[in-house]
Amino acid sequence: MSLKKDLLPTLLKQASMAALVAFAFAAHPVLAVDPALDASKEAPVEAPKETPKQSMFQVGKSYFARASDRLADSVTVKSDELINRAMEVIGVRYRWDTELPQSGLDGSSFVGYVFKDKLGFLLPRKSTQMSRVGKPITREELQPGDLVFFNTMRLTFSHVGIYVGDNKFIHSPSKGTSVRVDDLGSLYWDKRFDGARRLDGSDNLGDAERQELLNEMSKLKRKSRSL
Repeated sequence: MSLKKDLLPTLLKQASMAALVAFAFAAHPVLAVDPALDASKEAPVEAPKETPKQSMFQVGKSYFARASDRLADSVTVKSDELINRAMEVIGVRYRWDTELPQSGLDGSSFVGYVFKDKLGFLLPRKSTQMSRVGKPITREELQPGDLVFFNTMRLTFSHVGIYVGDNKFIHSPSKGTSVRVDDLGSLYWDKRFDGARRLDGSDNLGDAERQELLNEMSKLKRKSRSL
């Protein structure tokens, strides 16, 4: 009996403290324990949020952003390999609108073939579109692997080649000729020089042009899987 008497004040005191704590939590919910931290309670499960779909413009931009560092490094580090690959195509005849050396190459398809074959980087099909890829540079800033453009058809950026150094560039000039090296300082090419670009992964392509590149990339992936 005496033991019960001794315990009673203690029990009453603990009950009072519990009531005070409960009142404090009710009056100030911010003091309550986070349910996520309470193992005895389940936190409400939030429905997973849908990832917003990217537009083709965003997808294209993302592709070029991912490729930018690799491309810039590759053109710089592998410029010798790039030029050597281009030199291996010397003598291949000019043929309009083809993409493989076996059947011939025109001006832009020659450049596109070398970059795709050596660096695995897709360039737009037309030279006018290529002129919007990368950053513009001056003639004095030219380095091997840069693209050089010319006005050969009374149209800006109507022809393209690859700068190889020592004021020379390699290209596929026109019908009846073949891939060869020419001098930028020669009267014909100096007069028609239209600017240069350094490929750094950036671009000013339109949505349709970027979509065309992405379609081409998808075709290549499907083709490689079927081999």
